[in-house]
Amino acid sequence: MELVIASNNKHKVKEIRAILSGKFERIYALADLGISVDPEETAPDFYGNAMIKAKAVAAFTDKAVIADDSGLEVMCLNGEPGVHSARYAGEPCSDQRNNQKLLENMVGKPDRRARFVTTMVLLFPNGKSLVGLGEVKGHILEKEKGENGFGYDPLFYADELGKTFGESSDEEKNRVSHRSRALNDLLEKL
Repeated sequence: MELVIASNNKHKVKEIRAILSGKFERIYALADLGISVDPEETAPDFYGNAMIKAKAVAAFTDKAVIADDSGLEVMCLNGEPGVHSARYAGEPCSDQRNNQKLLENMVGKPDRRARFVTTMVLLFPNGKSLVGLGEVKGHILEKEKGENGFGYDPLFYADELGKTFGESSDEEKNRVSHRSRALNDLLEKL
């Protein structure tokens, strides 16, 4: 089966390709097929946003499409940034601005528990779909540690790894990450 990754985020594309390596006949990025779409993520939940992305890309290809929506949920912030993780600090969005806003909102908060969550949708050309879910638990540090990864990775201390995603190699992160778990959950359903 050939697969198209419904994301313009080069970091996500790299992660998904690495995790799914050898499991599909061919894995395409949008640019590989000349597809240029950036649908507005208007759903109130991760599943809805993943499906919006999958359907938007499916309109341009006869291949299976995989899309995800992921986010960071911080307990003391009632699950924020959640579905707004990528644009938490508003436009123009940047990892630096999002991380700064998160740290500002957590000043004086002793409960720093958090989790990364992913909902992954695999949409087939016949309209049927499969859903995979994944999460990884940890907590938010008071300052960034590490240069690897992207987004909130330098602030998210993954309990299972004993360090931040920003301090972790791609292989370490992909072994326990929310995205990896969602993809593996999906693969088990194929």
